[in-house]
Formats: sequence, C-alpha cells, structure tokens
Amino acid sequence: MHLDDRLHTVVGLSGTTVRLLDEAGSTSLVLLSHLLTSEGFELIGQGADQGRMPPFALLDIVPAQEAEKAVAWERHVTEVEFGKPLDADPTIPPRHEYDPACHTMEERVAAKVAELRAIGWQASTGTVQRMRRRYREQGLWGLVDHRKTRLSSPTGRADDRVVSAIAEILAATTNESTGTRGRLRRRVEALLAERHGPGTVAMPSKSAFYRLVEAMSEGTHAFGEATSRRSAARRPQGAFTPSSACRPGEMVQIDTTPLDVLVVLEDGVSGRPELTIAVDVATRTICAAVLRCCDQQAPKP
Repeated sequence: MHLDDRLHTVVGLSGTTVRLLDEAGSTSLVLLSHLLTSEGFELIGQGADQGRMPPFALLDIVPAQEAEKAVAWERHVTEVEFGKPLDADPTIPPRHEYDPACHTMEERVAAKVAELRAIGWQASTGTVQRMRRRYREQGLWGLVDHRKTRLSSPTGRADDRVVSAIAEILAATTNESTGTRGRLRRRVEALLAERHGPGTVAMPSKSAFYRLVEAMSEGTHAFGEATSRRSAARRPQGAFTPSSACRPGEMVQIDTTPLDVLVVLEDGVSGRPELTIAVDVATRTICAAVLRCCDQQAPKP
C-alpha cells in the first residue's frame, strides 16, 4: 500500500492496530481507522497476483476428487482472466494464446475451450463463461460441483407421514421404560390409522421400517439404557449446516465437558473438574483451554 509517499507492507494485525513495514525496512504501528482515512492512502496489488483465501471449512464436505477438479478449474479460469494461472511464477510471461496484450477475452476463452477438449474435458464456451462468472462471485467455492455437496436425508424416500409418526412416538417414549422395535411399529400403525384412517398410509416392510427407525434413532439410545436415552434427550440441538470461516478468529467454537475424575478442592470437598476449550474454525487450533473445578451439589435430605 501507499502511505505518506512510501510503499508499505502489512506484516501484522493486533485488534485495530496495523503493523507496517516500509521500503527502508522500518516498522511502524498505525490505528486502522487512521490508516483508512489518511490522505494519499492507496491499496495496491489488486489483480492477477492477489491470492484468495480458500474456503477451508466448506471444502471439507466436498469429495477429494471434486475438490481437486475445482482447484484445476481455478487455474484455467485465472489464466483466461489474467493471462496466467493464480499460482504462476510472476517472472514467467503468459502463454501467447492467453496474453491479454495480444488477444481479446473471446479469443482467450476459445483457446481455453480447445485446450480443455484436448485433455478430455467436456467443455464449451458457455461452460468457461459460466465458470468465470461463478469464480468472480464466489471464488473457489463457486467452481465446486454443488451436486456433490448436497446432504442426503437419513430417512431417504420414506413417506413423510410415517417419518413424522415415528419421530412423535420416539419423543413420547423418552421417559418410558425401554421398549422394542416391534412395539414401536404397532404404535406407529395405530397413530397413522387414527390420524389418516385405517389403511390410508401404507406402512413400509418390516425390514425397511427397522432400517428407518435405526437411522432416525441413531445417538438417542431409544432401545438402550433409559438413563442414557433421557440424558441424550436433554442435549441442545446442534447445527446441521456447514460453517465457513476464512480468517483466524472469524468463528470460534466453545464446548465444555465434565471430566470423569474427582479432585479435592482447597476446602477439602471433592468435585468434578470441567474442561472448556475454544477452537478456531479456520485454523483448527485450540485458542484457549480452561480447567475449572466445581463443588458437588449437596445431597437432598
């Protein structure tokens, strides 16, 4: 960036303070608000050489083959846009057919279509133009085949009325004694007949019904220990959509869990320690960890 008639490079950030390094090798600390309002401030380097932060969290839900193909498309698209791929050596000139100084965008697109077809890709002018538009709007994530990122439903193509009835019966039996899958099937049939009329909703076969119940009851201990089932039912609902964080500190997840040990506190009372950990989503590193000891509650008389 240009500041005070000198070229500076941002080498560090701390809150709202920016650490700059100038051409002479001198460092300085500047408030971000002052930097952005300074006369003569200009941000440079916005072009072909500007790197993009890849969407780490989102790419985790993409099959490895599809992620590699998206990265390959990024090289092709940036070569069409700027003359050179994103990670190309800046000292090497662009290939002649993609040199912006010699060829128009239409000519560069046509050259890329011919190149992709030569390596066996099913590409057309419309395909390359569509990828260019997606890359401008979403970056690397726009080049991913999103048909590969759709999350499948655990209930498959089962009738929604059957699924709803199973979920309702499972929720109602949380505080009951543990039953069998056969009892659940009979209750579901009775509920469907009561709501929709006898024989209106076709029940799946016994094996298909048991597979459906297995998918819907996973992790709930519906047919296991009653204490485990009730404990699982009290847990808060989690987020089932992927989260994206591109910068350190943009999103931090915090979780607390009691440790299965007893410690003696300063007053001589025994208690269970709790471990709280904060994890940065972008870098997947532990930001902080706190071990806290709590007194056990006194038994009720």
